[in-house]
Amino acid sequence: QVQLVESGGGVVQTGGSLRLSCTASGTNLTLITMGWYRQPPGKERTFVALISRRGTTDYRNSLKGRFTISRDSAKNTVDLQMNNLKPEDTAVYYCKNLYSGEWGQGTQVTVSS
Repeated sequence: QVQLVESGGGVVQTGGSLRLSCTASGTNLTLITMGWYRQPPGKERTFVALISRRGTTDYRNSLKGRFTISRDSAKNTVDLQMNNLKPEDTAVYYCKNLYSGEWGQGTQVTVSS
């Protein structure tokens, strides 16, 4: 059974950066379209970014230019580089296997003002 695990969350000040990673046991993430989503406190989970098996990327419009999704084939991870973070980016961030629908357990990102 594939298990997705996110890491890299934490507390950062406004304007700071974080890099999240999603790794999986039991599958090669380079063969799967993967996505990142986030859920702020008390709000719904929403789309952040995706990367297709061919490497095509897509982003939530409001996050373009600050967030970058990528793969690390050697580490078998899908990463989310987040720059110029704002308090409204505070959320639990989840990765998702867009083929199977499987979610990771999430990693908390808190941006302090």
